[in-house]
Amino acid sequence: MTGPAGARHSLPYTANLSILFTELPLLERAQAARAAGFTAVEYWWPFDSADPRPVEVEKFVRSIEQAGVRLTGLNLFAGDMAAGERGLVSWVGREAEFAVSLTIAIGIADRLGCRSFNALYGNRLDGVAPSEQDALALEHLATAAEAAGKIGAQIVLEPLSGTPAYPLKTAADAVAVADRLGLDNVLLLADLYHLAVNGDDLDSVIAGYTPRTGHVQIADAPGRHQPGTGELDLEGHLEKLEAAGYRGHVGIEYKPEGPTLASLAWLPEERRGDK
Repeated sequence: MTGPAGARHSLPYTANLSILFTELPLLERAQAARAAGFTAVEYWWPFDSADPRPVEVEKFVRSIEQAGVRLTGLNLFAGDMAAGERGLVSWVGREAEFAVSLTIAIGIADRLGCRSFNALYGNRLDGVAPSEQDALALEHLATAAEAAGKIGAQIVLEPLSGTPAYPLKTAADAVAVADRLGLDNVLLLADLYHLAVNGDDLDSVIAGYTPRTGHVQIADAPGRHQPGTGELDLEGHLEKLEAAGYRGHVGIEYKPEGPTLASLAWLPEERRGDK
């Protein structure tokens, strides 16, 4: 498929506002993204706790509605990301936090039309058997998939780099978890940056797992900055993803090198919004 002039694909982009436009408070970022030409946005968990006050949820929802953008993806509560925590799906002892954040996320998505939830698996825990964590993860993912399915949504599993205790490192790792569940709405989140850093061959991932891929995110490697700052042929990989049948959004999830707006020079404004 031929993309816009000068482009090698036609996949739509969604701006991850937990990592872009961080020059602004979180509730102002949707409006900034819209002003920059984006019509779709995604977030990590946008609150400080698993159970934010209703007024906080309302302010978040309103910030997106007032900006006139579509929410395409939302992470479930992942714990203290700054401290290195990476999800509660397999975290024995934090089941109540997982449950309440799932309920809140489904409620937000139902209001805003979001149909994709990133459920970070969680780090291995000292003193807890991996088999016990994996059993809990399957229970939590089945519950999340059932709740998501009621609004026509999916759960995506993301391999991560930079966190040795996080057990999902390759596309095959995430797909193996999905296989154990056997549910149609539990899919791979293919973050091309994390996969490349962890040693996955991106062409092989695309060839083998595109039908199992529910979402794609990008950043260049090394560095995790905007396309053109590293060594990945991101346009080429996205072209191959589209050719292999992927039709979802591409999450722009990089750490801007310089101000966010300047870092977006690689993406013409006419390619930032859904057509």
